[in-house]
Amino acid sequence: MIDSMTGAVQMGLLYALMALGVYITFRILDFPDLTVDGSFTTGGAVAAVLISHGTSVWLSVIVAFFAGAIAGSITGLLHTKGRINGLLSGILMMIALYSINLRIMGRPNVSILDTDPLFTSIENIWVKLVVIALCVLAIKFLLDAFLRTDMGLALRATGDNARMIRSFGANTDTTKILGISLSNGLVALSGALIAQQTGFADSSMGIGMIVIGLASVIIGEAIFGARTVLRATLAAVLGSIVYRIVVALALRVEWLDTSDLKLITAIIVIIALLLPTVRRSVKQKSMAKKRAAELASAAPISHPGQSAGGAR
Repeated sequence: MIDSMTGAVQMGLLYALMALGVYITFRILDFPDLTVDGSFTTGGAVAAVLISHGTSVWLSVIVAFFAGAIAGSITGLLHTKGRINGLLSGILMMIALYSINLRIMGRPNVSILDTDPLFTSIENIWVKLVVIALCVLAIKFLLDAFLRTDMGLALRATGDNARMIRSFGANTDTTKILGISLSNGLVALSGALIAQQTGFADSSMGIGMIVIGLASVIIGEAIFGARTVLRATLAAVLGSIVYRIVVALALRVEWLDTSDLKLITAIIVIIALLLPTVRRSVKQKSMAKKRAAELASAAPISHPGQSAGGAR
Protein backbone atom coordinates (compact mmCIF):
# COMPACT_ATOMS: atom_id res chain seq x y z
CA MET A 1 0.00 0.00 0.00
CA ILE A 2 2.78 2.45 0.95
CA ASP A 3 4.76 1.56 -2.18
CA SER A 4 1.75 2.20 -4.41
CA MET A 5 1.07 5.55 -2.72
CA THR A 6 4.69 6.71 -3.02
CA GLY A 7 4.66 5.62 -6.66
CA ALA A 8 1.43 7.58 -7.20
CA VAL A 9 2.94 10.69 -5.61
CA GLN A 10 6.07 10.36 -7.77
CA MET A 11 4.03 10.01 -10.96
CA GLY A 12 1.82 12.89 -9.84
CA LEU A 13 4.87 15.14 -9.51
CA LEU A 14 6.10 14.22 -12.99
CA TYR A 15 2.65 14.79 -14.50
CA ALA A 16 2.41 18.09 -12.59
CA LEU A 17 4.54 19.77 -15.27
CA MET A 18 1.94 18.76 -17.82
CA ALA A 19 -0.79 20.14 -15.53
CA LEU A 20 1.06 23.46 -15.36
CA GLY A 21 1.16 23.56 -19.15
CA VAL A 22 -2.57 22.88 -19.38
CA TYR A 23 -3.18 25.57 -16.76
CA ILE A 24 -1.50 28.16 -19.00
CA THR A 25 -3.79 27.50 -21.97
CA PHE A 26 -6.93 26.45 -20.12
CA ARG A 27 -7.04 29.10 -17.38
CA ILE A 28 -4.70 31.92 -18.36
CA LEU A 29 -5.27 32.09 -22.13
CA ASP A 30 -8.73 30.49 -22.13
CA PHE A 31 -7.57 28.54 -25.19
CA PRO A 32 -8.82 24.96 -25.88
CA ASP A 33 -5.47 23.46 -26.89
CA LEU A 34 -5.63 19.81 -27.93
CA THR A 35 -2.00 19.87 -29.10
CA VAL A 36 -1.22 18.47 -25.63
CA ASP A 37 -2.04 14.90 -26.68
CA GLY A 38 0.58 15.11 -29.43
CA SER A 39 3.25 17.24 -27.75
CA PHE A 40 3.34 14.95 -24.71
CA THR A 41 4.30 12.07 -27.01
CA THR A 42 6.76 14.34 -28.84
CA GLY A 43 8.61 15.02 -25.60
CA GLY A 44 8.79 11.33 -24.77
CA ALA A 45 9.82 10.37 -28.31
CA VAL A 46 12.59 12.98 -28.56
CA ALA A 47 13.99 12.10 -25.14
CA ALA A 48 13.85 8.35 -25.76
CA VAL A 49 15.58 8.58 -29.17
CA LEU A 50 18.32 10.88 -27.86
CA ILE A 51 18.95 8.77 -24.76
CA SER A 52 19.04 5.55 -26.81
CA HIS A 53 21.77 7.16 -28.94
CA GLY A 54 23.87 8.02 -25.91
CA THR A 55 22.85 11.64 -25.34
CA SER A 56 22.88 13.00 -21.80
CA VAL A 57 19.53 12.67 -20.04
CA TRP A 58 19.61 16.34 -19.03
CA LEU A 59 20.25 17.46 -22.60
CA SER A 60 17.53 15.14 -23.87
CA VAL A 61 14.85 16.68 -21.63
CA ILE A 62 15.94 20.20 -22.64
CA VAL A 63 15.67 19.31 -26.33
CA ALA A 64 12.29 17.68 -25.63
CA PHE A 65 11.09 20.93 -24.04
CA PHE A 66 12.03 22.94 -27.13
CA ALA A 67 10.47 20.33 -29.44
CA GLY A 68 7.17 20.71 -27.61
CA ALA A 69 7.51 24.50 -27.66
CA ILE A 70 7.96 24.42 -31.45
CA ALA A 71 4.81 22.29 -31.81
CA GLY A 72 2.91 24.76 -29.63
CA SER A 73 4.18 27.73 -31.62
CA ILE A 74 2.86 26.17 -34.84
CA THR A 75 -0.56 25.78 -33.21
CA GLY A 76 -0.37 29.41 -32.15
CA LEU A 77 0.59 30.52 -35.65
CA LEU A 78 -2.28 28.56 -37.20
CA HIS A 79 -4.69 30.27 -34.83
CA THR A 80 -3.32 33.83 -34.84
CA LYS A 81 -1.84 34.26 -38.32
CA GLY A 82 -3.89 31.66 -40.18
CA ARG A 83 -7.10 32.76 -38.44
CA ILE A 84 -8.07 29.13 -37.83
CA ASN A 85 -10.38 28.34 -34.93
CA GLY A 86 -8.41 27.62 -31.76
CA LEU A 87 -9.95 24.20 -31.16
CA LEU A 88 -9.42 23.19 -34.79
CA SER A 89 -5.81 24.45 -34.71
CA GLY A 90 -5.04 22.15 -31.80
CA ILE A 91 -6.76 19.20 -33.44
CA LEU A 92 -4.85 19.70 -36.69
CA MET A 93 -1.53 19.90 -34.90
CA MET A 94 -2.36 16.88 -32.73
CA ILE A 95 -3.10 14.82 -35.87
CA ALA A 96 0.09 16.03 -37.57
CA LEU A 97 2.19 15.22 -34.50
CA TYR A 98 1.08 11.59 -34.57
CA SER A 99 2.91 11.07 -37.86
CA ILE A 100 5.79 13.33 -36.81
CA ASN A 101 6.29 11.32 -33.64
CA LEU A 102 6.40 8.09 -35.62
CA ARG A 103 9.03 9.70 -37.86
CA ILE A 104 11.07 10.71 -34.82
CA MET A 105 10.99 7.24 -33.28
CA GLY A 106 11.16 5.31 -36.55
CA ARG A 107 8.80 2.72 -35.07
CA PRO A 108 5.74 2.64 -32.79
CA ASN A 109 7.81 2.57 -29.58
CA VAL A 110 11.38 3.02 -28.36
CA SER A 111 12.71 1.22 -25.28
CA ILE A 112 15.27 2.82 -22.95
CA LEU A 113 15.12 0.21 -20.19
CA ASP A 114 18.85 -0.48 -20.50
CA THR A 115 19.75 3.17 -19.81
CA ASP A 116 19.98 5.17 -16.58
CA PRO A 117 17.22 7.80 -16.48
CA LEU A 118 17.13 10.79 -14.18
CA PHE A 119 17.05 10.23 -10.41
CA THR A 120 18.07 6.52 -10.70
CA SER A 121 21.21 7.18 -8.66
CA ILE A 122 18.98 8.02 -5.66
CA GLU A 123 18.14 4.72 -4.00
CA ASN A 124 16.09 6.00 -1.07
CA ILE A 125 12.50 6.50 -2.30
CA TRP A 126 11.79 9.34 0.13
CA VAL A 127 14.92 11.24 -0.86
CA LYS A 128 13.99 10.71 -4.52
CA LEU A 129 10.50 12.12 -3.87
CA VAL A 130 12.00 15.19 -2.19
CA VAL A 131 14.45 15.77 -5.08
CA ILE A 132 11.70 15.41 -7.72
CA ALA A 133 9.41 17.69 -5.70
CA LEU A 134 12.14 20.34 -5.45
CA CYS A 135 12.74 20.18 -9.22
CA VAL A 136 9.02 20.53 -9.97
CA LEU A 137 8.64 23.39 -7.48
CA ALA A 138 11.66 25.13 -9.00
CA ILE A 139 9.98 25.05 -12.43
CA LYS A 140 6.71 26.20 -10.83
CA PHE A 141 8.39 29.20 -9.19
CA LEU A 142 10.15 30.07 -12.46
CA LEU A 143 6.74 30.06 -14.13
CA ASP A 144 5.35 32.26 -11.34
CA ALA A 145 8.25 34.68 -11.79
CA PHE A 146 7.66 34.82 -15.54
CA LEU A 147 3.94 35.52 -15.09
CA ARG A 148 4.85 38.55 -12.96
CA THR A 149 7.02 40.11 -15.68
CA ASP A 150 5.63 42.59 -18.21
CA MET A 151 5.31 39.85 -20.82
CA GLY A 152 3.69 37.53 -18.29
CA LEU A 153 1.20 40.21 -17.26
CA ALA A 154 0.41 40.81 -20.95
CA LEU A 155 -0.13 37.07 -21.35
CA ARG A 156 -2.56 37.00 -18.42
CA ALA A 157 -4.35 40.10 -19.67
CA THR A 158 -4.73 38.55 -23.14
CA GLY A 159 -6.70 35.68 -21.66
CA ASP A 160 -8.88 38.04 -19.58
CA ASN A 161 -9.66 40.66 -22.23
CA ALA A 162 -7.76 40.57 -25.52
CA ARG A 163 -9.50 43.67 -26.88
CA MET A 164 -8.51 45.72 -23.85
CA ILE A 165 -4.85 44.69 -23.96
CA ARG A 166 -4.73 45.49 -27.69
CA SER A 167 -5.94 49.01 -26.89
CA PHE A 168 -2.80 49.47 -24.79
CA GLY A 169 -0.61 48.60 -27.78
CA ALA A 170 0.21 44.99 -26.87
CA ASN A 171 0.46 42.38 -29.62
CA THR A 172 -1.99 39.66 -28.54
CA ASP A 173 -0.87 37.36 -31.36
CA THR A 174 2.64 37.29 -29.89
CA THR A 175 1.40 36.65 -26.36
CA LYS A 176 -0.86 33.83 -27.53
CA ILE A 177 1.93 32.15 -29.48
CA LEU A 178 4.29 32.52 -26.51
CA GLY A 179 1.75 31.11 -24.07
CA ILE A 180 0.84 28.11 -26.22
CA SER A 181 4.56 27.43 -26.89
CA LEU A 182 5.42 27.57 -23.19
CA SER A 183 2.47 25.35 -22.36
CA ASN A 184 3.42 22.62 -24.83
CA GLY A 185 7.07 22.91 -23.83
CA LEU A 186 6.12 22.00 -20.26
CA VAL A 187 3.88 19.21 -21.54
CA ALA A 188 6.73 17.78 -23.63
CA LEU A 189 9.08 18.06 -20.64
CA SER A 190 6.62 16.01 -18.62
CA GLY A 191 6.42 13.46 -21.43
CA ALA A 192 10.23 13.18 -21.51
CA LEU A 193 10.35 12.51 -17.75
CA ILE A 194 7.50 9.99 -17.91
CA ALA A 195 9.24 8.14 -20.77
CA GLN A 196 12.37 7.85 -18.61
CA GLN A 197 10.32 6.75 -15.61
CA THR A 198 8.47 4.01 -17.53
CA GLY A 199 11.49 3.03 -19.64
CA PHE A 200 9.94 3.54 -23.07
CA ALA A 201 8.21 6.01 -25.39
CA ASP A 202 5.12 4.93 -27.30
CA SER A 203 3.23 6.59 -30.15
CA SER A 204 -0.01 6.37 -28.13
CA MET A 205 1.32 7.51 -24.75
CA GLY A 206 -0.22 10.96 -25.14
CA ILE A 207 -3.81 9.87 -25.74
CA GLY A 208 -6.10 11.47 -23.17
CA MET A 209 -3.41 13.72 -21.66
CA ILE A 210 -5.55 16.83 -22.09
CA VAL A 211 -8.26 15.24 -19.94
CA ILE A 212 -5.74 14.25 -17.26
CA GLY A 213 -4.29 17.75 -17.29
CA LEU A 214 -7.74 19.32 -16.98
CA ALA A 215 -8.60 16.90 -14.17
CA SER A 216 -5.46 17.92 -12.26
CA VAL A 217 -6.18 21.64 -12.69
CA ILE A 218 -9.86 21.36 -11.79
CA ILE A 219 -9.27 19.09 -8.79
CA GLY A 220 -6.52 21.38 -7.51
CA GLU A 221 -8.69 24.48 -7.83
CA ALA A 222 -11.68 22.76 -6.21
CA ILE A 223 -9.65 21.63 -3.18
CA PHE A 224 -6.96 24.28 -2.74
CA GLY A 225 -8.47 27.34 -4.46
CA ALA A 226 -7.01 29.62 -7.13
CA ARG A 227 -7.36 33.22 -5.93
CA THR A 228 -3.83 34.17 -6.98
CA VAL A 229 -1.50 32.91 -9.70
CA LEU A 230 0.95 31.61 -7.09
CA ARG A 231 -1.82 29.62 -5.44
CA ALA A 232 -3.31 28.47 -8.75
CA THR A 233 -0.03 26.99 -10.01
CA LEU A 234 0.49 25.27 -6.66
CA ALA A 235 -3.07 23.93 -6.88
CA ALA A 236 -2.29 22.47 -10.33
CA VAL A 237 0.75 20.65 -8.91
CA LEU A 238 -1.13 19.35 -5.87
CA GLY A 239 -4.14 18.49 -8.02
CA SER A 240 -1.93 16.26 -10.18
CA ILE A 241 -0.74 14.42 -7.07
CA VAL A 242 -4.29 14.05 -5.72
CA TYR A 243 -5.49 12.76 -9.08
CA ARG A 244 -2.79 10.08 -9.17
CA ILE A 245 -3.55 9.02 -5.59
CA VAL A 246 -7.27 8.75 -6.36
CA VAL A 247 -6.54 6.68 -9.48
CA ALA A 248 -4.18 4.40 -7.51
CA LEU A 249 -6.86 3.86 -4.85
CA ALA A 250 -9.58 3.29 -7.46
CA LEU A 251 -7.51 0.65 -9.26
CA ARG A 252 -7.21 -1.26 -5.97
CA VAL A 253 -10.98 -1.90 -6.07
CA GLU A 254 -11.53 -5.53 -7.04
CA TRP A 255 -14.11 -4.99 -9.78
CA LEU A 256 -12.05 -2.30 -11.54
CA ASP A 257 -9.32 -3.14 -14.07
CA THR A 258 -6.46 -1.08 -15.50
CA SER A 259 -8.50 -0.87 -18.72
CA ASP A 260 -11.01 1.25 -16.77
CA LEU A 261 -8.45 4.06 -16.30
CA LYS A 262 -10.10 6.39 -18.85
CA LEU A 263 -13.51 5.78 -17.28
CA ILE A 264 -12.09 6.58 -13.84
CA THR A 265 -10.54 9.74 -15.23
CA ALA A 266 -13.86 10.84 -16.75
CA ILE A 267 -15.70 10.20 -13.47
CA ILE A 268 -13.08 12.15 -11.50
CA VAL A 269 -13.36 15.12 -13.89
CA ILE A 270 -17.17 15.06 -13.70
CA ILE A 271 -17.08 15.04 -9.88
CA ALA A 272 -14.48 17.82 -9.84
CA LEU A 273 -16.64 19.92 -12.19
CA LEU A 274 -19.84 19.31 -10.23
CA LEU A 275 -18.29 19.89 -6.80
CA PRO A 276 -17.97 23.72 -7.08
CA THR A 277 -21.52 23.94 -8.50
CA VAL A 278 -22.98 21.86 -5.68
CA ARG A 279 -20.97 23.81 -3.11
CA ARG A 280 -22.17 27.12 -4.58
CA SER A 281 -25.79 25.94 -4.63
CA VAL A 282 -25.65 24.84 -0.97
CA LYS A 283 -24.06 28.17 0.00
CA GLN A 284 -26.73 30.16 -1.86
CA LYS A 285 -29.55 28.18 -0.23
CA SER A 286 -27.99 28.68 3.20
CA MET A 287 -27.65 32.43 2.62
CA ALA A 288 -31.25 32.60 1.36
CA LYS A 289 -32.56 30.86 4.48
CA LYS A 290 -30.48 33.11 6.70
CA ARG A 291 -31.75 36.22 4.92
CA ALA A 292 -35.36 35.03 5.15
CA ALA A 293 -34.92 34.43 8.89
CA GLU A 294 -33.44 37.92 9.35
CA LEU A 295 -36.33 39.53 7.46
CA ALA A 296 -38.89 37.57 9.46
CA SER A 297 -37.33 38.63 12.78
CA ALA A 298 -37.10 42.27 11.67
CA ALA A 299 -40.73 42.51 10.47
CA PRO A 300 -43.04 44.57 12.83
CA ILE A 301 -45.62 42.58 14.79
CA SER A 302 -49.15 44.03 14.61
CA HIS A 303 -51.66 43.44 17.51
CA PRO A 304 -55.45 43.21 17.09
CA GLY A 305 -56.02 45.92 19.72
CA GLN A 306 -53.80 48.37 17.87
CA SER A 307 -55.75 47.81 14.66
CA ALA A 308 -59.10 48.43 16.46
CA GLY A 309 -57.80 51.62 18.08
CA GLY A 310 -56.71 52.91 14.71
CA ALA A 311 -60.20 52.27 13.35
CA ARG A 312 -61.80 54.36 16.13
